[in-house]
Amino acid sequence: MIWNEEAECMDQDKREELQIKRLQEVVKRAYENVPHYKNRLDQSGVKPEDIKTLKDIEKLPFTTKDDLRESYPFGMFAVPPRDIVEIHTSSGTTGKPVVSGYTRKDLDTWSEVMARGLTMFGADEDDIIQNTHGYGLFTGGFGVHYGAQKVGCTVIPISTGQTKRQIEIMEDFKSSVVIVTPSYGLYLSEVAVEEGLDTKSLKLKAIGFGAEMWTEGMRQELQNRFHAPAYNIYGLTEIMGPGIALECPEQDGLHIMEDHFYPEIIDPETHENLGEGETGELVLTNLTRQGMPIIRFRTKDLTALRRKKCSCGRTLIKMDRITGRTDDMLKVRGVAVFPSQVEKALLKIDGIEPHYQIIVTRPQHLDEMEVRVEASPELFSDEVKELVGTKKRIENYIHDELGLRVNVTLVEPKTIPRSEGKAVRVFDKRVFNN
Repeated sequence: MIWNEEAECMDQDKREELQIKRLQEVVKRAYENVPHYKNRLDQSGVKPEDIKTLKDIEKLPFTTKDDLRESYPFGMFAVPPRDIVEIHTSSGTTGKPVVSGYTRKDLDTWSEVMARGLTMFGADEDDIIQNTHGYGLFTGGFGVHYGAQKVGCTVIPISTGQTKRQIEIMEDFKSSVVIVTPSYGLYLSEVAVEEGLDTKSLKLKAIGFGAEMWTEGMRQELQNRFHAPAYNIYGLTEIMGPGIALECPEQDGLHIMEDHFYPEIIDPETHENLGEGETGELVLTNLTRQGMPIIRFRTKDLTALRRKKCSCGRTLIKMDRITGRTDDMLKVRGVAVFPSQVEKALLKIDGIEPHYQIIVTRPQHLDEMEVRVEASPELFSDEVKELVGTKKRIENYIHDELGLRVNVTLVEPKTIPRSEGKAVRVFDKRVFNN
């Protein structure tokens, strides 16, 4: 089944006509209503009327997360505040969070693109979708929720955590689609076994997963444990949320909803546009968003675009799964982690030195994060109970800062290597490219 055959199976020439029309409209709207874009286009010597072809998008300046932070809270909105009906934010990282505002029409668009993706998974009005993605200011839970309701599914908005309860509900409510991060999905399966549940008895027909990088081996493991196919979901708070691109039954790349989001791949160093099949940084432009049109947003996600015939019948371009990022952000169990956040938490603690390392591993397919911290000579000479108490305080502070449980190891003074240049803080020992 295809949710919107006209949009998803459109002839490419016709789609490009629609894209250029929408691109011209969104550039004009941003120029006239968002001071940031007026200033940037004026500085670049570009006017909205200069955009005559899709190739002309390369004349436009990029938008970065720093640009969005500098416009905090509502500086990127292109409509009056009364027209914004919903607001989400990213997690605050090195500074202010990124704010994302939606009009009613934007929410309709968000519902539409997620409805297309859920239909790719095989979901329909007879399905019960258990949504373990977080609600609140995070976009993950709501994007899935809106799309599922548009399809007509029954939604269980259980959000994250409550793992044993998740298993109980999957069994009792006969959930047919579950939305998870890959690592949490594997953890759910482990808890199911511990609780004595045979996952073959579940009624799952599909798994939707996203919010973190994964390997094909992890997908296979997830499918084997739950006896259901697993499909990838891609989204960004800055652009819309989940629903930008999703997998069809081929499970060979994600179809980008390119009537709403125009994709480019650039060389992250030279900023030159790359050709089909070349791996680089994904850049996205909102073509239809009213409340907060974003032009040429540098996602920092590394992927490639491929336009090829798909057996599902859709003509939407495909992007490869994300294999890395161009910045120092980590995603651990679906949570965005910046070293600066860890440092911020550590600076609140007495008795430790400002030297630390972050080690991320993936034993048995579940992300684990260890923070190694140097104890001060005074603390290290104290009784064991003082060390244990400090270790617990650090773990609690980091949890408060990140919303993530980590393992803290206190090490002897002077045992973490010093650097005369940039300190090497992060050691990501996970493997994502096989």
